[in-house]
Amino acid sequence: MNNLKLLKEAEKALTPIFDEIDAQVKQNLQKVLEAFQNHRLGIHHFASVSGYGHDDLGRQTLDRVFAQVMGAEAAAVRGQFVSGTHAIACALFGVLRPGDEMLAVAGSPYDTLEEVIGLRGEGQGSLIDFGIQYRQIPLSDQGTIDWEVLERAVNDQTRLAFIQRSCGYSWRQSLSIVDIQKIVELIQQQNPNTICLVDNCYGEFVEKREPPDVGADLIAGSLIKNPGGTIVTAGGYVAGKADLVEAAACRLTAPGIGSEGGATFNQNRLLFQGLFLAPQMVGEALKGTHLSAYVFDQLGYKVNPPPNVGHRDVIQAIQLGSPEKLIAFCRALQQHSPVGSYLDPVPAAMPGYESELVMAGGTFIDGSTSEFSADGPLREPYIVFCQGGTHWTHVAIALEAAIEAVAEASS
Repeated sequence: MNNLKLLKEAEKALTPIFDEIDAQVKQNLQKVLEAFQNHRLGIHHFASVSGYGHDDLGRQTLDRVFAQVMGAEAAAVRGQFVSGTHAIACALFGVLRPGDEMLAVAGSPYDTLEEVIGLRGEGQGSLIDFGIQYRQIPLSDQGTIDWEVLERAVNDQTRLAFIQRSCGYSWRQSLSIVDIQKIVELIQQQNPNTICLVDNCYGEFVEKREPPDVGADLIAGSLIKNPGGTIVTAGGYVAGKADLVEAAACRLTAPGIGSEGGATFNQNRLLFQGLFLAPQMVGEALKGTHLSAYVFDQLGYKVNPPPNVGHRDVIQAIQLGSPEKLIAFCRALQQHSPVGSYLDPVPAAMPGYESELVMAGGTFIDGSTSEFSADGPLREPYIVFCQGGTHWTHVAIALEAAIEAVAEASS
C-alpha cells in the first residue's frame, strides 16, 4: 500500500473519532467562553502596565478567567515563567521546606526536572541541596501506576505528591483525569495534609475536566503548549488553591510581592486570544496523534497510545528502533514545517536533558510544542515523540514524507 493510500484509509477509519473530538472541543470552548463572559472581558483588558506591573487589570482578569477554566481557586499566568519546568520549579520551591519529602507517584520525572530535584547536577540549588527528601514509586511491570504500592506510600513527612500527567520520555500511558482523581484520593486518605501537584503539560483541554476539578491542589504548565493556542509567545502558569498559587508566585517574584507584580509587556491580548483558541488547537493536535498512531501501527511499529483509543495528552510516541530512523523521521518533519524547512535536525545536547536529542519543529514560536513538532532522545529503543499541531492536515502532509524517509532509512 502506498503512503497516500494508507493515509486516506486512516482518515476514513478515524472519522468517528474525529467527530467525538469536535464535540469535546465545543464543550471546552463553551467553558472558556463562560469564563470570559463571567469576568466581563473587554478590550480594555488588553492594555498593559509597565514597570513593576502593579494593578494590571488585564493580568488580574486573566488570572481569574484561567482559574475558572481550570476549576481552581486562583491562578498566576505569567510571561516571566521561562517554561513549564520553571513554573513547576516555582511551585515546588514555593511549597516545600527543609525536612519535607517529595514523592513522585508515576516513576521517573521528565528529564528537565531531574536537576531541579537534584537527581543530576550539583551545587545549583536543587531541592535536595536545600534538605528536601525525594522518593519515587517505580511504575509497575505493565508500565502503569503501581496502585498497591501507592496505597501505603505516603507518610507524615510526605509534604507533596508529584503527579506527572504526560508520559514524558517514558513508554507509559499518560494519566487520565480519572487516574489523577484516584491518585489524589489515595494520597489524601493516607495524609490529608499532603499537597497533590500535577505537572499538567500537554494535558490541558484533552478532556472535559482539569486536575483541580478532581481534587488536585496545584497544577503547573507552559503557555507555549496547549493553553497558549499556538500564538502566545512565552510563559507559563500555576493554578489551584489560592495560598499555594501565591506561594509559587512568591518564588517567581519575591516574598511580599508574589502575584501582585510582573509587567505583561503588551501581551494580554495574545494571552486571552490564545486561551480562546486553545480548545480548537488541542482538538486538531489530538486528530494528528490518532492519525500518526494509526498509520505507524499499520506499518508494524509499536505506538503509544495505541490506535483507536482515547488519548490523554497531545503526544504520540512511535518506537522506531534505530537512530537512523529517528533522525530520518525528524528530518522529514522539519522539511515540511512552515518555518525553517531548509534546516537539517542533528542530534545535540540540550540544557536540562540527560541524553542527546534530535528535535524537529519549524514553529512560529521558537520551541513551541503546541505547533506540530517531534523530538526524541538518542537512546534505545529510539522513540520519536510527536506533539502538537495547529491542524491535522499539516500532520498528514508531514507524515506522508516521514513514512517514506523511515522506509529509506530501513534499507
